[in-house]
Amino acid sequence: MRIIGLDVGDRTIGVAVSDLLGWTAQGVEVIRRKNTDLDFERLAELIDQYEVENVLIGWPKNMNGTIGPRCEKVQAFADEFKLRFPAQKIILWDERLSTVAAAKSLIAADVSRAKRKKVIDKMAAVFILQGYLDSHMR
Repeated sequence: MRIIGLDVGDRTIGVAVSDLLGWTAQGVEVIRRKNTDLDFERLAELIDQYEVENVLIGWPKNMNGTIGPRCEKVQAFADEFKLRFPAQKIILWDERLSTVAAAKSLIAADVSRAKRKKVIDKMAAVFILQGYLDSHMR
């Protein structure tokens, strides 16, 4: 069973996928958002390619735990996702500080600023998905 992890933003969607055992998350790509139909078309291709059973979407709560405008946008995305893919189980997962952790990891690896900008959303999706997988390890 694979899980796909998404870091949904206004301009990009970072994508990560779990291994078959659900132990590790690997970055897949960054979808540059053009329009809703094309975004979901690419997601459908990835769901088929990786034989995904569950979809984990980063839930960007405020630091005090409240839900703000970003969560509302992600909720609208999740609602649209459910309409287009009714068979998929959708999980909203607290993603606070995932982008910060991803940035620190890339800086520690001495990745250039230009390269970081291209992969930060994919790395954030990895951190989101790995956090979920780690919390469910038995």
